[in-house]
Amino acid sequence: MRGLAISPKTGFGRVPAWRFILVTAVAAAVALAAFSFSAPAQEKKAKGSSRPPVQVGVDAVITEPLRQTVSVIGRFVARQAGVVAALINGPIGDFRVEVGDRVKTGDVIAVLVNDMLKWQHELQKAEEKQYSAAVRTGKARLKLRRQELKRIERLIESSAFSQARLDDKRQEAAIAESELAEAKGKLASARADREMTGINLYNATIRAPYSGVVSKRHIEVGAYVNVGDPLVSLVDDAHLEIEADVPANRTPSLLAGTRIKAFIDGKREIAARVRAVVPEENPQTRTRTVRFVPELPAGISGLASNQSVTLRLPAGNDGTVVTVHKDAILSRKGKTLVFLVEDAKAVMRTVQLGEAVGTRFIVNSGLAPGDMVVVRGNERLLPGQNIRVREPSKPAKAGG
Repeated sequence: MRGLAISPKTGFGRVPAWRFILVTAVAAAVALAAFSFSAPAQEKKAKGSSRPPVQVGVDAVITEPLRQTVSVIGRFVARQAGVVAALINGPIGDFRVEVGDRVKTGDVIAVLVNDMLKWQHELQKAEEKQYSAAVRTGKARLKLRRQELKRIERLIESSAFSQARLDDKRQEAAIAESELAEAKGKLASARADREMTGINLYNATIRAPYSGVVSKRHIEVGAYVNVGDPLVSLVDDAHLEIEADVPANRTPSLLAGTRIKAFIDGKREIAARVRAVVPEENPQTRTRTVRFVPELPAGISGLASNQSVTLRLPAGNDGTVVTVHKDAILSRKGKTLVFLVEDAKAVMRTVQLGEAVGTRFIVNSGLAPGDMVVVRGNERLLPGQNIRVREPSKPAKAGG
């Protein structure tokens, strides 16, 4: 086969025809493939650039004051709780309450057998009347002796005057005056005995010294009690305080009247106010007892003495921190990310966060105050994607 002659201007010598044709075909195929691959890419790019922007909600990175707190476990304590004791000696005749009963101030708890006291009281009333009559008799006798003494004294200048008789009357008047004083003393003694018996008779009925709930009965009907023996234990659950053993280095910031947050059962939040810091430190735990007055909202009931409560006490380290809203935080491939808004485009940035502060996180690095981060619609964003900030809804006008 003869080769095809190539013009000398091309610089080639003679080349076989079949090789020339093969080269030409390969070049055409390569050109066609390049065109087929580039066209879809350009088309995709054109479609991406024409995609409408994604609507998102944003929030600013801010600087805010930080008030650090430390959690301390406290307990509810009753301001009034203890044993109701017998005030006199005697056997128990009647018990009016059971464990769990709620009583009010003055309600009868128990009654001692008081028959002897009643008759003793009546006897002393009679004695008081007897000595009261003796006092009246003594006053009348003294009055009589003084009248006789005055009549004799008027006869001093007359011939019928007798000095011996005058001396006798003076002595009789002194005796009558002494007898009256003695009768008055006995009357006072009888009156005091009657008052004491009346007090014992009153104390034979044991009454509740304050309102509360009976938590324990220490004795039963028929048992003999002496003064001071316990009858029941009573707890005033309507007036509770919070007591906590607080580390001594935390107490300087707990001034009287300081309000703190507290949580019942770890859920229900209440406020409490510092009433007093007891000036006595436990040498083993280095803690001091602090009393708080709880401010219980309506609806909270069923609290019990010694029930635990979590107190959030100020740590004393106040300052300012940079924070970001928690809804802006994304986690992808083990990294903590946020999307920022820059020139109407989504810009992804890695951040390092600290502790939570309410609905926000402390920013350790990656963001600065004033940065606008996406908090709504950020789950499906891609870096560089066009975005449009959603305008906050405006309240409807009255009458509109």
